[in-house]
Amino acid sequence: MLPALSFIGGGNMARSLIGGLASRGVRADTITVSDPVAAQRETLERQFGVRTTPDNKDAAAAGEVIVLAVKPQELRLAVKEIAPLLAGQRKLLISIAAGVRAGDIERWSGGAPLVRCMPNRPALNGCGITALYATHGVSARERTLAEQILGAVGATLWVDEEGHMDAVTAISGSGPAYFFLLIEMLEQTGVALGLTPEVSRKLAVETAYGAGSMARAATDSAAVLREQVTSKGGTTEAALRYLESQNIRDVFAGAVTAAARRSAELADQLGGD
Repeated sequence: MLPALSFIGGGNMARSLIGGLASRGVRADTITVSDPVAAQRETLERQFGVRTTPDNKDAAAAGEVIVLAVKPQELRLAVKEIAPLLAGQRKLLISIAAGVRAGDIERWSGGAPLVRCMPNRPALNGCGITALYATHGVSARERTLAEQILGAVGATLWVDEEGHMDAVTAISGSGPAYFFLLIEMLEQTGVALGLTPEVSRKLAVETAYGAGSMARAATDSAAVLREQVTSKGGTTEAALRYLESQNIRDVFAGAVTAAARRSAELADQLGGD
């Protein structure tokens, strides 16, 4: 059973987490959410029955675990605001703010135990993947609590080095956009080849879903799965040969590397006092 939870920020990801937790039997009266927008608070109260407040300190005082769900550029002020409440009592901080390093949050909070998380957009539909990184002061119990909370919106995994979070951001954080772009291009090409937009979209989306499902269930690598679909002298081979001739691997690797580099740059910008 989870202890009392507080959310600082009641936006989309917080709502998804609260909804996922509610579906797993977490009681609404154990959750407190702070948000400055009255309409946002009213929606949360109506949809989930949780207690809301405009005061971050009020929310933080109510929870043993505090989920930091504000925008990255708002995180420093939010953490510094609740830092006095963290002195002398143990509360686990869970940050879902993209691009803000654990060391910076630790400094702002006065050294509270912290799990930094990187959920992705599909978490809004309960099928995301979240990478978690724990600072040295986090106990085994607190790691389990973080897994349970983030597991409410999809799969979870741990990274041992925070430096890997830039790569995580580039792959799973930005990754949905890569797949959406591929679907978009397949749709457009299907229309150019004479299909209706509706048929082209259905084919592209269902194929992406099916391929992802196969990859998720398979023990074979993606390379083996690709080879199994590719008949010698067939249509798939012709398409893949063309992609390879256009250096698709170099282009894609460059794109993902650019995302990782930008993640590190943003962390530098967000980490000041």
